[in-house]
Amino acid sequence: MMPTNDVVTSIHDLPAQLANNRAYWCGWVSPDGADDDLPIFRTGVPHPLLNGVLRVRNRPIDETVAQAGRRLAGTPWLWWVGADSDPGIADALAAQGGRQVSTMPVMAVDLDQVAELPGPPGLVVDQIDDSEIPAFVAVYGPSLGVPDDAVATVTELEIDRPAGRAELLRFVARLDGRVVGTAATLISNGVAGIYVVSTVAEQRGRGIGTAVTAAALRAGRERGLRVGTLQASSAGEPVYRRMGFETIDHYRLFSL
Repeated sequence: MMPTNDVVTSIHDLPAQLANNRAYWCGWVSPDGADDDLPIFRTGVPHPLLNGVLRVRNRPIDETVAQAGRRLAGTPWLWWVGADSDPGIADALAAQGGRQVSTMPVMAVDLDQVAELPGPPGLVVDQIDDSEIPAFVAVYGPSLGVPDDAVATVTELEIDRPAGRAELLRFVARLDGRVVGTAATLISNGVAGIYVVSTVAEQRGRGIGTAVTAAALRAGRERGLRVGTLQASSAGEPVYRRMGFETIDHYRLFSL
């Protein structure tokens, strides 16, 4: 995948944000397919977010559904339908037996206008290197719903993740030396994409996720970027709004 070097200046530049999302998920296995008309990624981990179709363009839907089914057979997966797919894809998937399981807001913020809300006293947020990836995954895996017996596999995938031409930065939040929160920034396509924001269950509601997200956004700003982007969960959306994010569009996620 060849991310553009052009810095995006408007939070309403949706194509760059969706391209960053494709770069992140395809980057789990091979970043080179992110700009394909049918980018499919498969980690084999039994979690639907870790396998899927990210868009479809200029392809007959019958053949496309059949190809996706063959490549993703035997693992849970999702079909992402956003503005980077051809019009009518959602209806075509429904006609093929697809079921919409959720919607996911695509949110963006001007990196010069991020509201940094305070975290709990004593919280320390650091960028980590590869040696701390096991602790990083141990926190976000359960938070994102990765099965316990797949956390080790996800850790190996994180460690072995191909670098490509994008830059992935990982952050952890610590209380009393213990990792209690995570976030990652993907520098790609002229924007800073934020991923795997999570907090351990017993520490939620204290501003830890906000603090580690703010650090991830600062890293993008320090690299000269102007726009931060993410896809929000229902629980995360109001938090991101308080930080200054706006909803720009939505993904519709289908199960076949």
